[in-house]
Amino acid sequence: MKTSHIFAAAALTLLAATGAQAETYQGVTQVISSKSRDEVNAEAQRTAAAPNQNVVRGSRGAETVAVSKDRSIVEAEAIRTAYAPDQNVTSGSRVNSKVVSTMVNPMDARVQAQQGSGAVAK
Repeated sequence: MKTSHIFAAAALTLLAATGAQAETYQGVTQVISSKSRDEVNAEAQRTAAAPNQNVVRGSRGAETVAVSKDRSIVEAEAIRTAYAPDQNVTSGSRVNSKVVSTMVNPMDARVQAQQGSGAVAK
């Protein structure tokens, strides 16, 4: 019993010794700025007087978007995907099933029909 008390006291002493380390005080940190006080004040006044500074994003109208594809190409891709026969079917839809497209995409059928008749696609 006395041995366990000795070990407990030693552990608490070791814990107290390692936890009692203090940091040194090095004074107030000096601010290093690339702008003078007058430049900061002038920038603050310009910002405070700016028009529409408290307007939330998107309330000033549509924002510009970088265009990467022609609109007609994007529309054609969207229509083709929307008409895909197996668009909502995955291999996990049924137990032990495999998705095999048995239907022709309507977009392909229309192109084949137009090519067969010699008509021009609209």
